[in-house]
Amino acid sequence: MLLVGATGEVGRLAARDMLGRGAHLALAGRNEQRLADLAASSGCPTRRLDAYDLDACAGAGPWALAKLGRLDGVLVTVGIAGFGPAAEVPDAAAEHLMTVNALCPMAVLRGAITAVRDGGFLAAVSGAIVNAPLVGTADYAASKAALACWLGVLAREVRRRRIAVVDARLRHLDTGFASRAVVGVPPPLQPGLDPGPEVRMLIDHLIGHLEGLTPRGTATQPWQAGTEPAGRS
Repeated sequence: MLLVGATGEVGRLAARDMLGRGAHLALAGRNEQRLADLAASSGCPTRRLDAYDLDACAGAGPWALAKLGRLDGVLVTVGIAGFGPAAEVPDAAAEHLMTVNALCPMAVLRGAITAVRDGGFLAAVSGAIVNAPLVGTADYAASKAALACWLGVLAREVRRRRIAVVDARLRHLDTGFASRAVVGVPPPLQPGLDPGPEVRMLIDHLIGHLEGLTPRGTATQPWQAGTEPAGRS
């Protein structure tokens, strides 16, 4: 499997969880030192990836297939926050949000469509903000909503290959993500959830699809923790 965003907080948790299940991973991310540390500790092939290099993003899937010999799925956890009234967000910041949150994951998954096997998965993290955008998050929410819309259409396009397209709408997590915003300050937020269980449930969902455990008809729907039947570990 390919994990893009492996050097971020959610990505590192996902990598740890997947490796703990015995998954064979190819890891891509922006932070060279963290990638080197991951390569040293896991033995996984790694590749530095810049969200603004969309051609390189599109090449990540074929690279992972070449390294692993088989590509069961792709998970993209890349993202950046940004806040402020729409009238005050600089165009450069709006462009940055759209590139990192939408165009980068779209390029990665677009390039991986022919690389991932039939019955595999293509997944990206959008976020619960797509369900209920807050005042002062117009550009951030728009970038995530653009990704979510694209994933919904992609799901219909690859359905005949039984590929699950997963729009992972993670809830607000205690990762410090909002404090690292590219612009503005976050609106008042509830305390973030422990990211570990949330990420683990997402990986349960993805692995469940590969193992035929995901209920039919749910794999191409927006995914959020707590929306699936209990009983799987």
